[in-house]
Amino acid sequence: MASEQAHPEFVYRLATREEWGAAVKSGAVPTRDIDERDGYFHLSTRAQALETARLYFADAEDLLALEIPLSEIAAATKFELAPKRGEAFPHLYGALAATQVLRAIRLDRTADGFAFGDVL
Repeated sequence: MASEQAHPEFVYRLATREEWGAAVKSGAVPTRDIDERDGYFHLSTRAQALETARLYFADAEDLLALEIPLSEIAAATKFELAPKRGEAFPHLYGALAATQVLRAIRLDRTADGFAFGDVL
């Protein structure tokens, strides 16, 4: 059962370079329409992030994975089942400060999706 699995050390917020730039300037990672609708920030584990990028950010240019230590946001994060994917995903019920992001990792395009690239 997913809730019994050990939680990862890091979770990831996918963001464009423009979104990350706005977060650094304002101090807060911006929400998207889907976050507003669902009432939480959609995050992924490292194992989930590339498939999330492929499915939902196929047309995105300059895509980043913002690496967040789960310990920074654990009190407001729940791992909940995403029925379409059949997996538990981290959902952050609260704000995400830019200072909670440990590092931004470039996602490079591949023939069939994305791969983790260099740390910015």
